[in-house]
Amino acid sequence: MRFFLKSSVILFLLVTQISFSQEIQTKLPDTISNWEGKNTIGFDISQIAFMNWNAGGNSSVSGLLKGNFIRKYSTDKMKWVNELIVRYGVNKQDGVELRKTDDAFQFNSTFGYRKDTISNWYHSAKFNFNTQFTNGYAYPNTDKAISKPFAPAYIFTGIGAEYSNKEKKINVYLSPLTQKTTLVLDQRLANEGAFGVQKAEYDLDGNLIKEGKKSRTELGVLVTGHHKKEVWKNINLENRLSLYSDYINNFGNVDVDWQIQLDLVVNEYVRANIGAHLIYDDDIKAKEEVAGEQITLGPKLQLKQVLGIGLVYNFK
Repeated sequence: MRFFLKSSVILFLLVTQISFSQEIQTKLPDTISNWEGKNTIGFDISQIAFMNWNAGGNSSVSGLLKGNFIRKYSTDKMKWVNELIVRYGVNKQDGVELRKTDDAFQFNSTFGYRKDTISNWYHSAKFNFNTQFTNGYAYPNTDKAISKPFAPAYIFTGIGAEYSNKEKKINVYLSPLTQKTTLVLDQRLANEGAFGVQKAEYDLDGNLIKEGKKSRTELGVLVTGHHKKEVWKNINLENRLSLYSDYINNFGNVDVDWQIQLDLVVNEYVRANIGAHLIYDDDIKAKEEVAGEQITLGPKLQLKQVLGIGLVYNFK
């Protein structure tokens, strides 16, 4: 009887141990994930101050807050890349109100599938969204905004092919079928026909007959490129280029959006950067202040140059 009881206890403990071990094994989390993430937050600042300075000058301080957030899902034959880019900068000078220097909210999403693991070519679909956070002005006039959040906003959706070379850090996307939607959700700007939407109609006495449209849809061809390379030790050059032409309205008239930036890495947390942003869009009309009145001119080449040094923090 004692032998039977002893044997039963040993058998029970053995079975319990095996079951417990199996339960633990089935509940162990899978440490292998197809998701990758990278987050970068930076703050650039520049300042100059004068006191009894014989050559003269205005004291000023500028700040730029920026972020870049990437989420990537990939397998042997498929990848899905999502990127969020945000920037907001201001400048303050003696005797001058606070002015905006940079303002961007951009989201990019690209899905790609390839037939084998050798090819660098993917069948791809792309979504892109661009707008801004706050009103924009033709300084010094701050009474009448020339742009606002979602006025404009640009949406690109299309299908095509993408060449992606991870080793050379180059991506080129070609789409013969891309829809571009321009949103101008402020009625005043829409009535003015800002950013290419159909403007309002008025009678001979200036009375409003029909309000301007708040959106415009185009269908065309889109080419984008992204390349990042270490040109020298701790010096990285990054290029982003977007070219778009509408099939129906002035085909061959290309909208250009080109950003180039040179990052000089001091250490893990401190970097200096030199950048330029060039835009040409036939639908964006330049505005100037003449004799206290804001007038609309034709399309012009837009150019922005940035030089800064600041703190950068990367995390996952």
